[in-house]
Amino acid sequence: MKRIILALLTVISLVPFLLSLVGSLEEPQVQSQLQLSQTNLLLQASAWQGKDESGTWRETLQKALLESQPQQGGLKQYEIAVQELIDHLDRLKTQQTVLEASSNSDPAPIQAVITKNQKTLNQLQINLGLLQYAENQPEQALGTWESVVSNGGQNQQKIATVLIALEQSQPIPPHAEALINDQLKGWFRWQGLTQLYRRQGNIEKPDQICDTPACGALQTEVEKASQRALVKLALLNSLPLLGGGIGVLLIVGLLLQWALGREKAILATNAKTKWDTPWNWETTWQVLVVGFFFPSQIVLPLVVGVLPLPMADLSLMGKAFYVLATYGAIATVGLGVLFLSLKDFRPLPEGWFTLRPNLKAVLWGLGGYLVALPLVVLVSLVNQEIWQGQGGSNPLLSLALDSQNWLVLGIFFFTAAILAPVFEEIIFRGFLLPALTRYFPVSVAIILSSLLFAIAHLNVSEILPLFVLGSVLGLVYSRSRNLLSSMILHSLWNSGTLLSLFILGGG
Repeated sequence: MKRIILALLTVISLVPFLLSLVGSLEEPQVQSQLQLSQTNLLLQASAWQGKDESGTWRETLQKALLESQPQQGGLKQYEIAVQELIDHLDRLKTQQTVLEASSNSDPAPIQAVITKNQKTLNQLQINLGLLQYAENQPEQALGTWESVVSNGGQNQQKIATVLIALEQSQPIPPHAEALINDQLKGWFRWQGLTQLYRRQGNIEKPDQICDTPACGALQTEVEKASQRALVKLALLNSLPLLGGGIGVLLIVGLLLQWALGREKAILATNAKTKWDTPWNWETTWQVLVVGFFFPSQIVLPLVVGVLPLPMADLSLMGKAFYVLATYGAIATVGLGVLFLSLKDFRPLPEGWFTLRPNLKAVLWGLGGYLVALPLVVLVSLVNQEIWQGQGGSNPLLSLALDSQNWLVLGIFFFTAAILAPVFEEIIFRGFLLPALTRYFPVSVAIILSSLLFAIAHLNVSEILPLFVLGSVLGLVYSRSRNLLSSMILHSLWNSGTLLSLFILGGG
C-alpha cells in the first residue's frame, strides 16, 4: 500500500514538474538581461571623456575594462536582444492562435505574457534608437522609434515622440525633460537630455560645445556616475578573473597530483569509500517525493492559489518576502519528512550528515568554489550558444537584478546564500548522494545526484551549468565527508551571483 501511494504521488508530482520543465523552453533566459545590464554599465563607464585632474586612474581603468568602441558593441548587443525578443513574441503569438482556435483553452494568460514582452520590446527599441543615433544612423533610429509609436504603450509612445521631434528639429513636446527623466535611465537618459539641452540652446553643430547651465550640470552628473560605473566594472571583472585564474591553477595542480600518484592524491581521498546505508531505495524515494517534489509541485501551488495574494501587484519587497516564505515552507517540510523517514534507523551509522566546523571544511569549500568558477563559466558559454537566449531562468535572478534596496537584498541573500545551501546540501549531498552509494559507485552517485539537483531547478537552459556545479559540490562532500564544506561552496556561489546582480542592477 505504501508503494502504491508513493507511486501515485510520484505520478501526480511529475505532471506539473515535466510541464514546468518543458514550458521553460519557451521562456527567455536571464542571461540576455544580464548582458544588457552589463552593456548599460559599459556605456555609462565610457560616457565621460574629459581629463581626470586627480590623476590617470580613470583613464587606465577605461583602457583596461572598456572596448575600443563601446557604443558600437552596445548597438550590436541591443540588436541581438531585440531580434531574440521579436522571435520569442512570434512564437507566443503562434501559440495564442492555436489556443484561440481551441474551444477548451483560455488565451488570456498567454495574452498577458505577450503584452508584458511587447512592453519590454518597446523599451529595448527606444534604447536601440538612441544607440543608432549615437552611431550616426539617424534613419534607422527614426524607424525604430516610429515602431514604438505604432506598438507601444502610452508613456513609451510619448518618449518615442519626443526623441523623434528632437532628431527632426520639430517643436519640442511639452514636459519633454520630465518624460526623459522618467522613461530613460543611465547612458540613454544622458543621451536624451543632451539632445534636448542642445536643442534648447540652439546648438546645431556636432562639434560645438554646449555651455548652458543645464549642460554643465549634466556633465558633472555624467562624470561622477562614470567613475562609479568604472569601479563597478572593476569589481565585476577582477573578482571572477582572479578567482577563475586561481581555480584553473588548482585544477591543473590536482590533475597533475592525480596523474603522478593516484593513491596519495587529494582527489583519491574517500574516492571509493561508500556510506553504510541501512535503508533501501524505498526510503530514498519517499524522502524525495513526499519531502521535495510533491510539496513544491502540488501542495505549495494549491495553497498559494487559495490565498488571496495579488502576485502581479506585489512590490519588490513583497516578492522578496514571498520567495522567503515559500522556500522556507518547502525546506521545513522537506527536512521534517527526512527526519521522520530516518527515525527508525537511528542512531545512524558514522559519517551521515557530518557537520564539523574547522579550517579544513573552510578550505575544501573555498577550494571547491575556485575550481567551480572556471568550469561553470566555460560550460555556461557553450550552453548559451546551444539555447540562444531561451530555456528559462531562476526568477530570483531577475528579482535580485531589479533590487537596489538593502533590506530586499538582505532577504534575497538569506534565502539564496543561507537557507538554500543548507536545505539543498542536506537533501542532495547529505542524503541522496550517500544513499545512492548503496547501489552505485561513489562517482556514479555524484553524477546521478548532480543531475537530479540540476533538473530540480526546473529550467532546461540551466541543467548543464548546474550539473557541473552539483558535480563539484558532490566531489567536495564525498572527499571531505563534511557537509559544511559543500554548504560553504554553495553559499559562496550564490553570494557571488547575488553580488554581481546587485552591481549590475545599479547600472
